[in-house]
Amino acid sequence: MEKLLIKGAEIIDPANNIQERLDLLVADGVIAQKAPVIEVEDARVIDAAGLICAPGLVDMHVHLRDPGFTHKEDIESGCCAAAAGGVTSLACMPNTMPVCDNPDVVSDIVARSKNARARVYPVAAITKSQEGRELADFAALKSAGAVAVSDDGRPVPSADVMLKAMELADTHGLKVLSHSEELSLARGGIMNEGEVSRALGVKGIPKAAEDVGVARDIALAISTGLPVHICHISTRASIELLRAASKLGIPVTGETAPHYFVFTDEILKSKDADYRMNPPLRTREDVNAVIEGIVDGTISAIATDHAPHAPFEKEDFIKAPNGCIGMETSLAAGITFLVKKGYITISKLISLMSTQPARILGIPGGTLSEGALADIVLFDPDEKWVVKPDELHGKSKNTPFKGMTLEGRVKATILGGRIVFGYGKII
Repeated sequence: MEKLLIKGAEIIDPANNIQERLDLLVADGVIAQKAPVIEVEDARVIDAAGLICAPGLVDMHVHLRDPGFTHKEDIESGCCAAAAGGVTSLACMPNTMPVCDNPDVVSDIVARSKNARARVYPVAAITKSQEGRELADFAALKSAGAVAVSDDGRPVPSADVMLKAMELADTHGLKVLSHSEELSLARGGIMNEGEVSRALGVKGIPKAAEDVGVARDIALAISTGLPVHICHISTRASIELLRAASKLGIPVTGETAPHYFVFTDEILKSKDADYRMNPPLRTREDVNAVIEGIVDGTISAIATDHAPHAPFEKEDFIKAPNGCIGMETSLAAGITFLVKKGYITISKLISLMSTQPARILGIPGGTLSEGALADIVLFDPDEKWVVKPDELHGKSKNTPFKGMTLEGRVKATILGGRIVFGYGKII
């Protein structure tokens, strides 16, 4: 493997509290050296003047749709989208066909991901067939390569089953990622319940559906002392609950996604199903609360909930499935709507999108420490670009950022010392 010498970049490594202009040497797939000046004769030199060099992003919430729904996305196409967005590690959710609820499916995903352009970490189902009743075999799932368990796409309806899942997951070193939602309150709604849903005559999902689910899972963590991670937080009350739990030292973490700190349900007046997701886009009050939660550390991670769907599936506003893609736009969205607006620093953004997700999942990555895997993203924090769906690298094009001008563009992504994306092209 060739050596890479990255020259003149601003190194941002939140894990080591480094933000400094340095050279960085990659050898044998790992970070070999960081210094003000490095001279090596046998290395490929990357002129990174004007760029930021950071640990590759770790997206802890991705739907690769593989196996079973590969017309939407597959491992290869999803990892190409990841590489184009600076994502070097991703955790893929289990709502596949067959459901990722047994070691054979986990092993298959692991095997087919070995040569992909991102590291793929399977998240297995909490319950068999995601039916919410019988726990899957956590020991076998862990042995096959799962790093976490989740019934994402569906909540675990029973508090008792969820409690047993948290206990068993802790025994086997698996993180529980919870889709926290009370389905009896959601009642089959397709967007946020409020003024916009009523104006459109569309059944809405009340915020309480999420809030009650989050409250239950936090209560279980309080009663047991066991950790749980709350996925895709979108409401003010959920953030307040998480904030209160964190202040009490409860081992609860939470993530949000870029669309929850950018868009409100007002955009659904267009009846464009690309803006339909679950949890749904909320109100300005909720968007502001999400941003506040990011600023004060209540929210531990920014993930994408990358959820590809084919164009024909998104044609009918009412019947369309929920979800949007996000890996190619997540870094730019964070820069544009958080960093450039002065809410957080670029270092904190990298921590939220790389260092802390790796730490939560207990996987390698999120650092540029010497000896660490050379998973690296190089990006220009100031370059403006227009999001054109047809130019994105995944199979599906259902991005809510379509047509928008964003700031911050990935220039190169390095995986284990290998350049997998460079200046607009998958390598």
